[in-house]
Amino acid sequence: MGATTLNLCNQPPWAIASRHFNRHPQSLEIQGVRHANRLLFERLAALDSTDERGALFHDYMDVTFQLHQWEQAATKRGRKALKNSYLRFLKGWMFESNSLEGAVLKGWVESRLGLPPTFHNEPIADIHSESYFLYTVDRMKGSARTNAIQAQLDVLFEYVQDELKRRYPGQTHLTLYRGINDFIEHNVIEELGKKRYLMRLNNLNSFTTDFERAWEFAEGRGQKFPDH
Repeated sequence: MGATTLNLCNQPPWAIASRHFNRHPQSLEIQGVRHANRLLFERLAALDSTDERGALFHDYMDVTFQLHQWEQAATKRGRKALKNSYLRFLKGWMFESNSLEGAVLKGWVESRLGLPPTFHNEPIADIHSESYFLYTVDRMKGSARTNAIQAQLDVLFEYVQDELKRRYPGQTHLTLYRGINDFIEHNVIEELGKKRYLMRLNNLNSFTTDFERAWEFAEGRGQKFPDH
């Protein structure tokens, strides 16, 4: 399934999804987010401590999206919407990638980067398929649970990109690992040699920098392959 025309990024979907981008990555930016939140990034630049930057980011999100005011909301739905912040969605994704929270995060990737998911509870072969429709239902249900979740994820993405540049100055690549059980449920595009494959992954995936923990990112102990 190819990329869509939906894109709010500084790189086109077809480029982000290409093998060339994987080998020669470029910085990704969500349009307008850094400018709209420039005070946050100016203050982050003045801090040398990772912990201090993390605390500042959390406080900024808390105030900007009024997350701390959930108890003061007039209705039960309003209180729930404020309480279910980006943290709730990250936790939901961590526990179950095919949850409503997972659908929301996959939907954010699709709307910002232009890359539709290839799996949500079942393979998604086409954006006109029944499986894609069911995924969009979960995405809408999940989005209704909270306040401005897409905007929250925009700021989170830019913060993480900013933090990675600070932690790894001058570095363009991180080698990440993900274990798999077999290739049956994966879209293998090309076999590049012994134990080397080019695969099409979902639009949102979990990886680790620790090779010995890569099996934890599969349903069971699987094979481990690097992603550069």
